[in-house]
Amino acid sequence: MSEKYVQRDHLEYPELTMYQMIEKTADRIPEEPAYEFYGRKTSYKKFVARIERCARAFLAMGIEPGDRVTLCMPNIPQCLDCFYALNRIGAVANMVHPLSAEKEITFYLNISDSKAIVTVDLFYATVKKAIEAADHPVTAIVTRMQEELPPHLAILYYLKKGRTLMKYPDGENCILYTDFLKKAGNIALPGITFEKYRTAVILYSGGTSGIPKGICLTDLNFNATALQATEAIGVTFVRGLTCLSCMPMFHGFGLGINIHTVLINGACCILMPTFNNKTYGEALAKKKPNFIAGVPTIFEALLHLKQLDGVDLSFLMGMFCGGDSLSVELKKSIDKFLAEHNASIQVREGYGLTECVTASCLTPRDDYRENSIGIPFPDTVYQIVAPGTDDVLLPGTEGEIILRGPSVMTGYLNNPEETANTLKTLSDGNVWLYTGDLGSMDADGYVYFKQRIKRMIITNGYNVYPGQIENVIDGMDEVAYSCVIGVKDPRRMQRVRAYVALMDGVEGSEELKEKILAELRKHIAAYALPREIIFRSELPKTLVGKVAYRLLEEEANREEAFCE
Repeated sequence: MSEKYVQRDHLEYPELTMYQMIEKTADRIPEEPAYEFYGRKTSYKKFVARIERCARAFLAMGIEPGDRVTLCMPNIPQCLDCFYALNRIGAVANMVHPLSAEKEITFYLNISDSKAIVTVDLFYATVKKAIEAADHPVTAIVTRMQEELPPHLAILYYLKKGRTLMKYPDGENCILYTDFLKKAGNIALPGITFEKYRTAVILYSGGTSGIPKGICLTDLNFNATALQATEAIGVTFVRGLTCLSCMPMFHGFGLGINIHTVLINGACCILMPTFNNKTYGEALAKKKPNFIAGVPTIFEALLHLKQLDGVDLSFLMGMFCGGDSLSVELKKSIDKFLAEHNASIQVREGYGLTECVTASCLTPRDDYRENSIGIPFPDTVYQIVAPGTDDVLLPGTEGEIILRGPSVMTGYLNNPEETANTLKTLSDGNVWLYTGDLGSMDADGYVYFKQRIKRMIITNGYNVYPGQIENVIDGMDEVAYSCVIGVKDPRRMQRVRAYVALMDGVEGSEELKEKILAELRKHIAAYALPREIIFRSELPKTLVGKVAYRLLEEEANREEAFCE
């Protein structure tokens, strides 16, 4: 790795489905491990067999090509099996956060018209209520964590948590995952046809309106991302390499990089269903993964993990950061930490959006430029334009980042208006993705991210959309109006804070804060809940009468700086 690496400008993209890409890997290295779950390894050969059995089970329950099935699970083997099984039969995987609120899940089921949802017994109570509120029949398939754990851990999990969940499933339109698999029988699997524009996966992102948008992605989008990322990483994938896959599969970064990119290269995904500092540190020290990818908060946590005191990290071949901006200060701290622990690498920052699966730009292995998010992937073209126009700006000039390439989505699910606002065919005849982000490019093509044009908070790597939270708070009788902002936070990068102006005669209290949070929990995922609720008699307004959220952001961040 001493020679300077230069990535290619153009790659070839095979006309294969995601499943076929995994099948190719299995044909090449059948006995190598595809994934590991708490020490239990599954070979590529066995992985393909599991996928095909799951695919036959979906066919047996009536899932056909084009049908949507929601996967509401953390990173567990059943999620991988179901994801690629749906792809095998030409169905669509609708990926959602297992900690989503009841009404969020109902929304995802309705907008995708999902025929079924696969979840873990731990989350079934919420899923059951979501199904009851759906506008069409949905079958629930309930799996259990202990089914995939080694025997000694399965017993411990059962005693600690699992036995309280044995009553599930408990409804008419509900089946246990093991019983679902038994129905696979000897059903013949259909032939595979690659369709360039067929929706294979739906991931979700929010919007300025606070209403989540379904992002329609194809086999080509995911395969292109994986091949491009492989080229940009610039490391030869030999047998035996591993990746600590802690980023979740409902997240483009997790699914596109931590899972699919790893698998098509024949490496092993070390699956982590949950993240906390202790388990992450222990996994890093014990499993010695060659690659780790995550958000800045994960890597910031590394600096303070006692489990890594004195640990030799020379096994690391790549550390990739995305999901939020990596500050110059944090990068320097991480690089210093890596050097002190004998790692020969530096952390590399990527940039992208779910609308192009995940990363589409990465800092080169051998050439870091301060504040730069790197250079575009092969076959991905970036331009900086005057916001909302197609007027290309000169190098070094700040404007809106737009891009095009084989990983760009086909559009938003059932939302032609938002699709037209985001995907625009310009005078060059190409379709460009308008990111809503401000940035610049230098004369050498290095990209620099500045800030988001649209309102969005990123906390622990998750996108939080203030409008969604404000809509719920503003609907309460006690509230006149509200404003939700992100406040700088050393651990989460940003934490969510809500400013609330109350109706005349209503006084703020701890009881009212709890009431607001209780109402939010019905609609909003736990990670998006405000960490702070501040009552004000009124909030600053702009000249046109809108709440001046930027003034509140400036005020809050001045307070944080003063406290430091």
